[in-house]
Amino acid sequence: MVEHARSLGAVAIESFRFATSMVTTGAAEILAYGTAVKLK
Repeated sequence: MVEHARSLGAVAIESFRFATSMVTTGAAEILAYGTAVKLK
């Protein structure tokens, strides 16, 4: 996520969320997202 934010010109990641949920036996959904910050 940090590398992707930097490639977009961001200088920081303000917030970050990480969530998981079990979809079925032996399978899970993993979601990670954040807010990147660019300064003028």
